Amino acid sequence: MSSVAIIDYGMGNLHSIAKAVQHADSSVAVTVTDDPATILGADRVVFPGVGAMRDCMAALNARQLGPVLREAAATRPVLGICLGMQALLDESEESPGTPSLGLIPGRVLRFADGLADSQGRTLKIPHMGWNRVLPAVDHPVWHGIEAGSWFYFVHSYYASPANPADVAATTDYPTPFAAALAHGNLFAVQFHPEKSQAVGLRLLANFLSWNPGS
Repeated sequence: MSSVAIIDYGMGNLHSIAKAVQHADSSVAVTVTDDPATILGADRVVFPGVGAMRDCMAALNARQLGPVLREAAATRPVLGICLGMQALLDESEESPGTPSLGLIPGRVLRFADGLADSQGRTLKIPHMGWNRVLPAVDHPVWHGIEAGSWFYFVHSYYASPANPADVAATTDYPTPFAAALAHGNLFAVQFHPEKSQAVGLRLLANFLSWNPGS
């Protein structure tokens, strides 16, 4: 039986993510854990998160999970979600001076104030609600998901990778930004698949069957 470890470092709605992963593939053994041996013993790892980057890194460091995540990313598929995606980069404007995991070169930036759509309507920060996602690469995690499908977002900061080739999908707010990243064994999304209904479940199912390098 395939196994998935959902990293518990005290930040994120882990129950809803665990339930969605189990619903996406009922044959998978899902464990919510902060135990390094359990995480590294799993076939796949999910790294969720909500909140501030400084708090996220402090919680990971207190549990000595930074090295665990780096080892996991080198050896098996890892899915980052929301803050879990942002923490994969080098640093965030949200928490200056706080190094992130540095697994994907780049920075996390804040949406500028005063954004407006094409009709001149003010766009609120945080970017919250449903938005269309356009895949930028033909990645197995996108299979069966129509371009322009709606996913659910809640965030004030966005990933800006140093290498544009790491962008796996974009969303407009009002200009394009990275809604998903793909880098080696890592696939990461800014939106919440566990809140995105059928397409979110399809993305999770695709991740559960994805074998990088095959």
